[in-house]
Amino acid sequence: MVDAFIAAARGGDLDALVAVLDPEVVLRADFGPARRAPTPVIRGAAAVARSSLGGARGRPAAQLRPALVNGAAGLIMMDGGQPFAVYGFPVAGGKIVEIDIVSDPERLRQLGLSQQ
Repeated sequence: MVDAFIAAARGGDLDALVAVLDPEVVLRADFGPARRAPTPVIRGAAAVARSSLGGARGRPAAQLRPALVNGAAGLIMMDGGQPFAVYGFPVAGGKIVEIDIVSDPERLRQLGLSQQ
């Protein structure tokens, strides 16, 4: 599911993204206190898919590394050799039911992600 999500997001395929998402999917993103906007919460497959397409366009050169995040499929997004974000993708019934993103630099440092 995660590979299909990544391929669809990078390929700009809205329909393919919606197809891997549960209709009631919830996306949560923690950008940390330095960002003045509230933590975004996006609900519904179409809204999450549109947001994901925008995010994929924002960092086209980012490297994605598979990871387990809280026991679920996930990935670490690297930009310039540095961890930029951690994504968790809990899956149920063959669909992604949540996307949890941590992009707070302080929280990422606390995770002890190695630079590679």
